[in-house]
Amino acid sequence: MFKKIGPGVLVAAAFIGPGTITACTLAGVGFGYALLWAMLLSIVATMVLQEMSSRLGIITQKGLATSIKGQLTVRWVRILVITIVLGAILVGNAAYEGGNIGGAVLGLEALFGTNHNTLYPFIIGFCAFIPLWMGNYKVIEKVFLGLIFLMSLSFIITAILTKPQLGLLLKGLFVPSLPNESLLTVIALIGTTVVPYNLFLHASLVNEKWKSKNDLKTARWDTVLSIGLGGLVSSCIIIAAAAMETKEVAGVMDLAKGLEPLYGEAAQYCMGLGLFAAGITSSITAPLAAAYVTNNCFGWNAELKDWRFRIVWLLILVIGVLFLSFDIKPIEIIKFAQIANGILLPVIAILLIWMVNNTKVMGPYKNTMLQNIMGFAIVGVAFFLGLKSVLKVFGLF
Repeated sequence: MFKKIGPGVLVAAAFIGPGTITACTLAGVGFGYALLWAMLLSIVATMVLQEMSSRLGIITQKGLATSIKGQLTVRWVRILVITIVLGAILVGNAAYEGGNIGGAVLGLEALFGTNHNTLYPFIIGFCAFIPLWMGNYKVIEKVFLGLIFLMSLSFIITAILTKPQLGLLLKGLFVPSLPNESLLTVIALIGTTVVPYNLFLHASLVNEKWKSKNDLKTARWDTVLSIGLGGLVSSCIIIAAAAMETKEVAGVMDLAKGLEPLYGEAAQYCMGLGLFAAGITSSITAPLAAAYVTNNCFGWNAELKDWRFRIVWLLILVIGVLFLSFDIKPIEIIKFAQIANGILLPVIAILLIWMVNNTKVMGPYKNTMLQNIMGFAIVGVAFFLGLKSVLKVFGLF
């Protein structure tokens, strides 16, 4: 069973970063179990889109950006789309990489204290550098399997320690509700789970793992299992946060401190391990995705050990370490990234659905009616999220 696990693990680890953990923490603290349905909705949406992306990657044996380029015959449209994609992924991942590394640093601080915390960003950067530099997909996959196992175990144990009320938990999971002032939190939960760069990452990674159309069933199983596990981890964070008695929580480590009086130091160490694993996995996948997208957009056909591929991911990683080490807050860059990602998600979702409905590209493996209905429903959500993201940058939401 575990031999069949592949790129889905990297995708799951990619969306469970410090941002997701913080959003889940605030959802649990603010609204208890009431927003678990939003996480379930996010996971289903992610499964649907990521399955389309992986299916496209296996059938075409190309990355998503390469496939899109091949089908956009109008030159100015092709240039515009590729420019938006490159801008969102490269600039966005560079801006957010500092946050990914920062999450892993918080985890180390919980485990080992703050005496040497100035060195932690460089330690995290080095830990991310090693598997990327080795340029071996199988090694990267095994590293992620270990990290996501550690992360899952940490957060599941933390949730179990809180002894959740099963009846309320099931109600929050299957009965949608919108408590007062919860809309922005729902948007945050969906927006931090349905991530545009994961669509590019998944389509490229399946080429490293599988080469035959006969592997489609295995790839689908991998996607559902891995992303389902990611959803379980995110839900466990919400469940753990719901047990907090105080409502004054700014981030995930406040959750660990809040649980300590009830459950001892175990809560802090579990949260620390989980946050470290979440931060470091996102610190690896963000540069990796940027390298794959650049590779596709420029048509390099480069492998993991190619110097051009390495330059891209190394640049993203170094920028992240420097941002965190020197406490640089690239506000304008992050604003640009938010705008670009806000535009990118609905655009890429529409292009992806168009691609997987193209008989010339997909043949008999194109979308079914049910997949299209679900896909267009997700596009509607993606458009709303994108509009909200852009308006928020300009202070209009």
